[in-house]
Amino acid sequence: FKKDPIKMLEMFHLAQEKGLDVHPTALRLIRQDLRLVNRSLRSDPKANELFLEMMTSRKDPETTLRRLNEAGVFGRFIPDFGRVVAQMQHDMYHVYTVDEHTIRAIGIISQIEAGALAEDHPLSHKIMPKIVSRNVLYCAVLIHDIAKGRGGDHSILGAEVAEKLCPRLGLSPSETETVAWLVRYHLAFSGFAFKRDISDPKTVEDFVEIVQSPERLRLLLVLTVADIRAVGPNVWNGWKGQLLRELYYVAENALTGGHVSEGRTERAKHCQNELREQLTGWKKNDIEHHIGRFYQSYWIATSNEDRMVHAELMRAADMDESLFTVEAKSDPFRAITEVIVYTGDHPGLFSRITSAMSVSGANIVDAKIHTTTDGMALDTFYIQDSEGQAYDQRGRMKKLRQAIEDTLQGVRKPHLEIVDRRESSLPSRTEVFTVQPGVILDNKASNTHTVIEVRGRDRPGLLANLTRTLFNLSLSISSAHIATYGERAVDVFYVKDSFGLKITNKVKLANIEKKLLLALSEDMAPKRKSAKAKKQQTAEADGQ
Repeated sequence: FKKDPIKMLEMFHLAQEKGLDVHPTALRLIRQDLRLVNRSLRSDPKANELFLEMMTSRKDPETTLRRLNEAGVFGRFIPDFGRVVAQMQHDMYHVYTVDEHTIRAIGIISQIEAGALAEDHPLSHKIMPKIVSRNVLYCAVLIHDIAKGRGGDHSILGAEVAEKLCPRLGLSPSETETVAWLVRYHLAFSGFAFKRDISDPKTVEDFVEIVQSPERLRLLLVLTVADIRAVGPNVWNGWKGQLLRELYYVAENALTGGHVSEGRTERAKHCQNELREQLTGWKKNDIEHHIGRFYQSYWIATSNEDRMVHAELMRAADMDESLFTVEAKSDPFRAITEVIVYTGDHPGLFSRITSAMSVSGANIVDAKIHTTTDGMALDTFYIQDSEGQAYDQRGRMKKLRQAIEDTLQGVRKPHLEIVDRRESSLPSRTEVFTVQPGVILDNKASNTHTVIEVRGRDRPGLLANLTRTLFNLSLSISSAHIATYGERAVDVFYVKDSFGLKITNKVKLANIEKKLLLALSEDMAPKRKSAKAKKQQTAEADGQ
């Protein structure tokens, strides 16, 4: 090794090619001579070629990179990577250190490419052969978190690292630019898919403006899948996969000749005609009556399959003169249960339903709210259990349906139950983490709605509390997108004022921010007793 330090890399390269292990004696000698992995070796084109071949090899690159890391060679050869070796991420979302997360992510890319994860990630497996440069993808995965812990935005700082490191590894200027772009925007796909309304044309416009090409779209999707899956066990689920796929398909259509900004009126008419053709068992007058019950926004925000389900559900409920209808179906692959509530619309309906779901142990991850022209509400909720799976075990839906009905009839007050449970419950492990509450009000993310992003520490009943606050502010919610990252909750609401318009008044915007921050901070403030708790305290005092 002392005579020719490149033989260190050649040994790992050979072991990978032949499917062999590295002898402990050889590893000990390498650790003793790590100083030989110096600037001279790092600038050697042959050494960089060997490293790139090992990282992009189709023969289990994860194991080879882990061996390099355990021997200390990885961090010496790529000093920027050496800075994140054994670097902890102090939250409940990230399970692994930064270096281990990165190596696992590269392993996941390799497994997707080999077809080992085709069932879990069908789209990524399908588009992987279409990716022009494998080197770009693997380098982007290597560098995407390499700048964590430097006191700035790790995406921006990581892009700067990519611009210096990629040429050294033998990538062309064009490939280097793409890697830097991928690192800079490696959180964009999940950000748009999980926190924005994909059915809103402005969401697709903004996303496509960032991506700009089908190749970048493919690269970014696979990078995003590997990044999320490598965070830790049970972080990935079918619902996240579904959201990513939906955004991919609409973005691909826009990038390959589709028209994202097709007129809303034309799109709505097209959707109406599709439904007319499919409602074969309906009378023409009944079809036209049904279509006339919905505003334009409904046709743009729903799929044809959903519109068929809604039509049959509403028809059956109206024929039975049912005042309250709940229908649920589960999709194990997407790890989601879809709950449709059809009832008379009234102020605070959405808030009451979310409260009922909260006390029933259902976690809402997405919601769509629609109101008909004749005063009915058609709300769709996508819920999971506490394990991130479909909410349909052990007769839960029957209890949930009853909880919603009791709440809407005024028999049950779930918001008070939430307070009582919070006061009597044991401290949550999330309380050891500090999450700075934050509220962002965005009038640029949508052409028709004010988008409110709320960040804070997750706790039982948080969504119910936030929706109740929005109701008290006289805001109507059109859609809600809920994500949890360990102890952090990120909830996004598309809202309008009582006149159906965006909120533009600065005083009103400031008041919304103030009230939502108060709701976020409620669990950190001195706990206030609910009416039930006060009655119990009074009864105890009278008995003494």
